[in-house]
Amino acid sequence: MTALIEMTQVTKTYGEGKMKVVALHETNFQLNAGEFVAIVGPSGSGKTTFLTTLGQLQEASSGKILVKGKETGSLTEKEKTDLRFREFGFILQASNLIPFLTVKEQLDLIDRLDKGKNSKSDRKELFDLLDLEKVQNHYPKALSGGERQRAAIARALYNNPSIVLADEPTASLDTERAYQVTEMLAAIAHEQGRGVVMITHDTRLLDKVDRIYVMNDGHLVEETHA
Repeated sequence: MTALIEMTQVTKTYGEGKMKVVALHETNFQLNAGEFVAIVGPSGSGKTTFLTTLGQLQEASSGKILVKGKETGSLTEKEKTDLRFREFGFILQASNLIPFLTVKEQLDLIDRLDKGKNSKSDRKELFDLLDLEKVQNHYPKALSGGERQRAAIARALYNNPSIVLADEPTASLDTERAYQVTEMLAAIAHEQGRGVVMITHDTRLLDKVDRIYVMNDGHLVEETHA
């Protein structure tokens, strides 16, 4: 299988000396093309630290991260920004929508940055699937929590990233919509050959994933089945 991203002996610490906190102990992880992986574990266990370190949103304290075979440690900040835009789609707990842009304009911005590589049919398909057609001209402050989350999902998926990192993507959604979003993420991985990592507390959504990892006190362990 083709590795999209690899972590080798990666750690993340905060502070120094007596104030030093190990948020992520030595971690090895690989996400392959076509895989849908879930990360579960209690709040405060290090799941979000793992995800943001994996996605180059913060630097690892030690170890190596490779994206499509290229080590990221020596990249400049501009190169990392370009890498995140080109290869990653982020669905974070804070929806991170730009407050002065409507839902439609959030995607228009991606078009401008990506030189219009995305089609109107891609946008319509996302809006239809996520039920955003009626609110596409609304600003984030006028949206419900679920609508903001769905808009963030649309923005994350719009430029067809090869790696999707989702932190509780269904937390603000009703049950039916949560299942739809999970099925969509599974299809993105299994049918389009992309890689998806999803943090979730909802064990009902795990039927669609290929592998499950458990995070506990900064230790990531793959769950095995007899």
